[in-house]
Amino acid sequence: MADIDRIAQEVVRRLRSPEPKRENPGTGIPVTISARHVHVSRSTLETLFGERYALTKARDLGQPGEFASKARVTVVGRSGRAIEGVRVLGPVRSYTQLEISGTDAFRLGIEAPVRRSGDLSGTESATLVGPAGSIFLREGVIRATRHIHMTPRDAEIQHVADGDLVRVRLPGDRALVLEKVLVRVDPNAALELHLDTDDANAAGIRPPLAVEILR
Repeated sequence: MADIDRIAQEVVRRLRSPEPKRENPGTGIPVTISARHVHVSRSTLETLFGERYALTKARDLGQPGEFASKARVTVVGRSGRAIEGVRVLGPVRSYTQLEISGTDAFRLGIEAPVRRSGDLSGTESATLVGPAGSIFLREGVIRATRHIHMTPRDAEIQHVADGDLVRVRLPGDRALVLEKVLVRVDPNAALELHLDTDDANAAGIRPPLAVEILR
């Protein structure tokens, strides 16, 4: 009985204690976690969803003009296994690109290389299936390199340039230091660090969170 009373008193003490101080999410570079998704060309979109199909916005994304649409596709890999409900992002691009994590690649039985967006030569293949048809991508499947979007002013403040590779520390109980994080500078960018779900899960992070470039 004495042990039960002691445990109860300890629980009460912890409940009354102030919460431990957490990492400040309000400063630094905001972190965004990018789940698997696909960017499509006009011809791919119409093959998958029908002639003159237009993407309908579900929600805006962090980068100006980009959005998650209501459209979804199924991805089939060489293993014959499929991943359903892969989100199509807008607006329509000049090329089709499927971005997945390493875990997704293992499930699909493919070896998607780590590449910068748009660098698709010699990349992996997969089949996309939509409600109106399917298309085999001979190349275009990648694991997106970790990257930070920023404006020229942001780059000046951070003392970096477009194309630089930097180091970033993810805080928390499973803190990690990420190497080879690509800096992407564009006048229309919004400041964001983009990570895939594998990196985010490895560090156990959940937005909102902001990080700093290591010096």
